[in-house]
Amino acid sequence: MSFVTRFAPSPTGPLHLGHAYSALLAWDMAQAAGGTFLLRIEDIDQSRSRPEWEAQNYDDLHWLGLRWPTPVMRQSDRLPRYGAALARLSDLGLTYPCRCRRADIEAAAGAPQEGVPQFGPDGRIYPGTCRTRSMGEAGPEDVIRLNMEKATAALPLRAFTETGPMHPGSHRLDRARLIETVGDIVLVRRQMGSSYHLSVVVDDADQGITHVTRGADLFAATQIHVLLQALLGLPTPLYHHHRLIRDAAGKRLAKRDDARALARYRAEGVTPEMIRQMVGEMGHQPAGSPPA
Repeated sequence: MSFVTRFAPSPTGPLHLGHAYSALLAWDMAQAAGGTFLLRIEDIDQSRSRPEWEAQNYDDLHWLGLRWPTPVMRQSDRLPRYGAALARLSDLGLTYPCRCRRADIEAAAGAPQEGVPQFGPDGRIYPGTCRTRSMGEAGPEDVIRLNMEKATAALPLRAFTETGPMHPGSHRLDRARLIETVGDIVLVRRQMGSSYHLSVVVDDADQGITHVTRGADLFAATQIHVLLQALLGLPTPLYHHHRLIRDAAGKRLAKRDDARALARYRAEGVTPEMIRQMVGEMGHQPAGSPPA
């Protein structure tokens, strides 16, 4: 089996130490396996993506010593592909338009019930207010949601294999868990033409990704992606979710944390080798350690 993995930043700010850790880990795993490392630009949110950040991302990654085939896949170029995937799900009767805003969803959720999950990997679990609407009613201000009850009843659920350090082994999708703790996820967001969940599944398949390397914060979303892969007839890759890089207070790094930006370290004379050592220590494992 060939080994193809990717690093997929969003050009909405500077890359920080957490990005360096993830990119270096993916690069080193590909090198160790004699495989391929790909770069993908996840710029589906055009309201926040900026060309200058994309250029900075390339510059920082090259500085770290990473190389990748060109041209680079950019999500903003792929809206027709996402539209085709959505059409397939709609043809199966699994989607519906939703006009609810965040405040509407919060109000409909009401007082939290003890023991009932309130949030899932897609945020607040949607209460199903618009579930009876048909796709023929969809308008420009609607998001498009997946009817999770219908989706999980449509076909046998798959399993996926996790090779990362935190949840290693085989994980079979559970219909009740998807309905109760995930709910009706958004497939297309307003003015975006897609969502992270739909685009990442389509992109990974089109790039021939065999090993998804990403942060542990996305582990809970993997069940969504594997379900969509099954519904769309796409292969399920292996997954490697790595530990997150955190600051001294234990808080995960964010793009607004400029103190951890790679550009700042570069300006201060830090070398790529020093970054490798730094993120390896912060992640409690070598940046290039192979999957378990």
